[in-house]
Amino acid sequence: MNNRCYSVLQCIYEDKNATQRVIAEKTQLSLGLVNKCVKYLKNEGLINEDNSLSEYGLSLINTKKPANAIILAAGYGMRMIPINSQVPKPLLTIKGEVLIERLIRQLNEKGITDITVICGFMKERFEYLIDEFNIKLVYNKDYAGKNNLFSLNKAVDKINNTYIMPADIYCNENPFSSYEMNTWYLLNDDYDENSKVRLNSRGYISKCVANGNKEIGIAFISGEDSAALINKVKELVEKNDEEAFWEKALFNCGIRVYGKIDNNVLEINTYEDLRELDSNSNQLKSSAIDEICSVFNVTNDEVKNITVLKKGMTNRSFLFECKGKKYIMRVPGEGTDKLINRKEEAEVYSVVKNYDICDNIQYINPSNGYKITEFIENAHCCDAYNYEDVKKCMKRLRGFHDLKLKVNHEFDIFGLINFYETLWEGIPSEYKDYELTKEKVFTLKKYIDEHTGEKYLTHIDAVPDNFLIHETEKGEDIRLIDWEYAGMQDQNVDIAMFAIYACYDRPDVEKLIDAYYPEGCSKETRLKIYCYVAACGLLWSNWCEYKRNLGVEFGEYSLRQYRYAKEYYNIFHEEKD
Repeated sequence: MNNRCYSVLQCIYEDKNATQRVIAEKTQLSLGLVNKCVKYLKNEGLINEDNSLSEYGLSLINTKKPANAIILAAGYGMRMIPINSQVPKPLLTIKGEVLIERLIRQLNEKGITDITVICGFMKERFEYLIDEFNIKLVYNKDYAGKNNLFSLNKAVDKINNTYIMPADIYCNENPFSSYEMNTWYLLNDDYDENSKVRLNSRGYISKCVANGNKEIGIAFISGEDSAALINKVKELVEKNDEEAFWEKALFNCGIRVYGKIDNNVLEINTYEDLRELDSNSNQLKSSAIDEICSVFNVTNDEVKNITVLKKGMTNRSFLFECKGKKYIMRVPGEGTDKLINRKEEAEVYSVVKNYDICDNIQYINPSNGYKITEFIENAHCCDAYNYEDVKKCMKRLRGFHDLKLKVNHEFDIFGLINFYETLWEGIPSEYKDYELTKEKVFTLKKYIDEHTGEKYLTHIDAVPDNFLIHETEKGEDIRLIDWEYAGMQDQNVDIAMFAIYACYDRPDVEKLIDAYYPEGCSKETRLKIYCYVAACGLLWSNWCEYKRNLGVEFGEYSLRQYRYAKEYYNIFHEEKD
């Protein structure tokens, strides 16, 4: 049965006295199409000659009744910056209602009370829903590093006449029903360059290369299609397809998925989406926005075109426009207050700001770490695997080092290894041989101390992503950004940090050293850099373990850091002896 005939059957079920003209008005079908559908339904025995619902039609509708719903609410909602760190996106209040509560009420209105919410980020904030709405709450510990396919997998065996939906949608009208006939998925009329599905002329979803209909995320999975979807979800999870959205399983499990177009269902993806939907929402209030307004002496609505930037490993940042110019606001990430001394960072910027080496700082708050910088147009980060880029950036780094600047604090690598370990608060390392690895790495300190002269200001986080290469009227310029870890140290540490962030193998590390020292690098200095690779690898491995305990996962990066600690300890001894 196609969607048109099903729509007609629904109208007859709801109003046994509905004329074909009334049905046409409700379904927005032409009278001719309604007549064809009525004829089909009679031929199939679903309605009687007087257009009333037959027993067969009623039994069919009853077998298709929605049994439950799964709401996917685990993600960070990173694009909601600057407010996502204060409240999970599903708990935003829009037009006086909490987003997820509105969804639950709309489901309840249609008799659907068996509701499972998959949570992750700020999971504790969702606990009250258990008592208030009698929902089931399921925690997805993989929410930070994997997409919502893995959230759905937490409740996959419940799929049987089931609604599946994200929690970040606002439905102006109730999209759910007390009865459903076919598996369907909700789209809207907009085109999306990232969408690879579209509604075809026959009323169901087909694949396309790009620029398909925008995917909204609400779906109904009928009982007869449940097994195919369940099997596909489990298959993709077993393959550890971390980037997959759950729709990948739906559109590749071999079932026919009917498409529904509904332009009254809105995704709340960004701060701008929220502002457009509810400009009076209290949730628009943000300490970061307030700070911008104070710095530039503007009102909230003069801060425009807010766009999230790629999440950094320490912070979150967003691009915005104000008074005709573009800026970047940095918002400190989870647990950053224990990792960064913002007063020391402010001191660093005061020292380097006049040397045209860093980005243009408009404002920095030493108390909370908020920072506003001018946006550099047409810039690209250093490509760690483009050797010409690397040579340029090492020359720029060497030029900074040659300034021999000084500040009043040191970046103590070995002291911080121990400090990050204390932040685990008694939770043992994930690595079985951690204690032995740490003991070996600490033996390298003696060689480092014996071969280190006077220390100067060192960037510490001089990684490929923090070199911005751009064209100016005077030619190419390279700026080194994000100085929050900077302090007094042996400047060879910056070479090691670049290498381990780029996940270089041994030959690439050697090429990097040669790029920094085109005149040649002594054996003693090269050995010392190996020591720094090992020590800094353990340092960031400990840092990653702390962030993991906060729910922030860095995948292979953290494993690679630990491997650097072990491998370069061995390389140092092999080359030294």
